[in-house]
Amino acid sequence: MPHPRATAPQPTLSVVAVDTGGADEGVATVVEGARRAGTSVVLFGPAAEIADPVGEVVDAPLVIAGDEEPAHAVRSKPEASIVQAARAVGNGRAKALVSAGATGAALAASLFHVKRLRGVHRPAIAALVPVPGHPTLLLDAGANVEVRPEHLVQFALMGAAFMRAVHGVERPRIGLLSVGDEATKGTADVVEAHARLAALDADGGGHEFTGNVEGHEVTAGAVDVVVTDGFTGNVALKLMEGTARTVTGAVRDAVRSSPLASLGGLLIRGRLAGLRRELDPNAVGGAVLLGLRRPVVIAHGGSSAEGIANAVRLARRAVDERAVERTADALASAGVLRSGGSASFAP
Repeated sequence: MPHPRATAPQPTLSVVAVDTGGADEGVATVVEGARRAGTSVVLFGPAAEIADPVGEVVDAPLVIAGDEEPAHAVRSKPEASIVQAARAVGNGRAKALVSAGATGAALAASLFHVKRLRGVHRPAIAALVPVPGHPTLLLDAGANVEVRPEHLVQFALMGAAFMRAVHGVERPRIGLLSVGDEATKGTADVVEAHARLAALDADGGGHEFTGNVEGHEVTAGAVDVVVTDGFTGNVALKLMEGTARTVTGAVRDAVRSSPLASLGGLLIRGRLAGLRRELDPNAVGGAVLLGLRRPVVIAHGGSSAEGIANAVRLARRAVDERAVERTADALASAGVLRSGGSASFAP
């Protein structure tokens, strides 16, 4: 009786590829965060610095710095940790990518190796705004400084699909960031995008376009998805994060200002701690690069171990909830894909 044909052992499929290079808090913090996440990972970074790894380690000591031109660096440094991690996701070795390194390098490496969904004009960085009690997605938060109306329309639908898939918002409300709530307010591109989104909303679908929103409404929970260009979005996001830090610091200083204030602080300590957690960027995990064939999470450069863990959990949830596939379906159903492209994702 013939022996069964021997087969070579197949590599284990890791859910999340984690780039350990370039994080402000160092390799050890990223590794500890990956350990806390409680899911299958493959770590890309300097093997000599990764003690007691939680999963497979790929030695990749080369890092792309934040001051390097991203596209050139990605092409010229194929062995850099972020490039190897993105390549692993692109070729199917892993299902999602997490990086706390330079945002530009993560974006460029993802475009080269993970690649866009077919028919998507440009990917967008989608970040959850620290709004207590009401997560609000802001995109684009920095990937595209200049955009056209068709880009804003795709951003809106990608953001809505993400909020449905990952955050369970049944019918996400979409708002277009502008200088007034009237349909005619804003730049020519914003006005045109408003008209197109209103037309899509009239045709039905799994979202509700509420029209324009002004800056003060972003943190009021008026909508679930806020759409804008990458320049405006990045400035707005950093302004809100900075304001949150300033306010929490001012509250802390006020509580410590006198014995009586300290006593009052003890009485509300639990509520203040809860509010501080809600405003902490580490609780979010990071921003998601939407419009690619696999989930990519860009964690804050200064993420703590718990922040990295939350970024890995976010990436895993996007995989489990089929966020990419559902985004592709939403764009195709709305008929907003780039001419000649049909939505597809990596098998």
